[in-house]
Order: sequence, then C-alpha cells, then structure tokens
Amino acid sequence: MVTGRRALGWSTGLLAVYGAVRLVPGSRGTGPGWTIGHLALFAGLVLMGAGLVELWRLGAGGGVGRVWLGAGLAGVLAGMVQSGIDLWANAVAEDVAARSVLFDRVQSVPGVMPLVYTAVPMLLYVGLVALLVRLTARRVVRWWSPVLVVVGTVLMGASLNFLSVGAVLYLVAFLPVITGGRNGLRAVPSGA
Repeated sequence: MVTGRRALGWSTGLLAVYGAVRLVPGSRGTGPGWTIGHLALFAGLVLMGAGLVELWRLGAGGGVGRVWLGAGLAGVLAGMVQSGIDLWANAVAEDVAARSVLFDRVQSVPGVMPLVYTAVPMLLYVGLVALLVRLTARRVVRWWSPVLVVVGTVLMGASLNFLSVGAVLYLVAFLPVITGGRNGLRAVPSGA
C-alpha cells in the first residue's frame, strides 16, 4: 500500500519517468511514448495529491494550512485534467497535427486556459512550498526542503527538458518526510 509519505516518493519517480520519456526521440508523436509519459504524469499527480495531504497532516495544518492544502490540491486537479485532455487527444488523433487541432479546440473554450493550463496548475507549487515552509517553521523538515522544491520548480518551468532533474530535487526535498527522519516524524498538533 502506498501511504502518504511513500506517495511523495512515488510521485517524484513518476514525474522523472515522464521527464525521461519526453527526451526519447520520437516520444512526442502520437505513439506509445506520449501515452506512457502522460500516464506516468497523471499517476504522479494523483500521488502528489496524497502527499500534500500527508504534509498537511504532519503539522502544516490548521486554518491557514487548509488554505495551502486546498490550493495545492486545486493545482493537482488542474494538472490531472490537463493530462487527461492530453491522453484523450492523443488517443483520438490520427497524427500530431490532428492532436494540435484538438488542443486548440479545447483551449479555445472560455475559462479553460486559466483553469487547466496557466493559473490554477501553478497552485500546486504554491501550496507545496507553503506547506513545506510551515513544516520548516515547526521543525518537521529542514530549511532546504522548500528551497529544493523552489529550485526544482524553477528548472522545470524554464524547460520541460529539466523535468527529471526537478523530480530528483523534489525527491531529496521529500526524503525527511518519506523516511520519517532520524527520530521518525509524527503528526504535530497544529493551530492556525
């Protein structure tokens, strides 16, 4: 069974798979590479959602923590919808040009761009960093955990070719949570 802590590790692994598949020549066509990569991304996002809940449970909670958890989960959901659209378009398109036409059609629907592609997906990273900062303030994780997530996010934002590098940075950032730290992590009672 994948627990919330392990979900963080598995999510980074699946993100690394997606990043590695993108670098394989021909993987951006309509073949199995696209599908494998996007299935890995979709599953990684599902597990990241479970990981966000675990970060909140470990002590980043309270009223403010719920706001950051909600933001992160909204970003996860937007990413899942985006991946679902990508998988659907690839499944029904004859070639890359036809897939592009489908993307254009979906993205031209009012509200889809900010909700699924631009603004709301960013909330995943905002929520993730905020929860880690709260855990840092409560000495559940060290200062470098949120810093590594920011660096990984910036690298991935600069170029999707750095997805696997960003995933490794996320994994290192999550290690104290995944392993339970030297003395084991426990949920910390949290206020607002």
